[in-house]
Amino acid sequence: MAERVLRPAPLTAAAFAPFGDVLEATGAPDMVINAGRCGRFHDRARLDFGDGRAGLSLFRADACPLPHVFDLVERHPLGSQAFLPLSDDPFLVIVAEDADGQPGRPRAFLSAPGQGVNLLRGTWHGVLTPLVDATFAVLDRVGDGVNLQEHRYGTPWSVAPP
Repeated sequence: MAERVLRPAPLTAAAFAPFGDVLEATGAPDMVINAGRCGRFHDRARLDFGDGRAGLSLFRADACPLPHVFDLVERHPLGSQAFLPLSDDPFLVIVAEDADGQPGRPRAFLSAPGQGVNLLRGTWHGVLTPLVDATFAVLDRVGDGVNLQEHRYGTPWSVAPP
């Protein structure tokens, strides 16, 4: 079967809102702290860990240059998941709306330098997809229960360069 092609859109707060939060320090900070030496961009993610607790992990991921072919998406029904790159390199964010318990048509976003994302609880998303080898700080749920559901599309998708 032929693959289906997506073009990544810029990662903006408005476009990404149904899936989660764009994490970035742009514009004026909410407050200035540390004797005027630090701008705080306060409470920027809708973190949700249900009955678990927050865990902070580091992920080291291999590059996935464009075009990128995928057929696997996953979701975490018990908690949100935030990805913060430890470099300014862009990464690809693949998400899909839920369609009666299955992922619908995926969408692709390309981050700008300094952006991270917080995926809302239950959001279908592709695996971590940096365009160069990269390390991420990941804040997600730690606790009992099955917090991973995977789905494979019958026909692969391809994300082309923008």
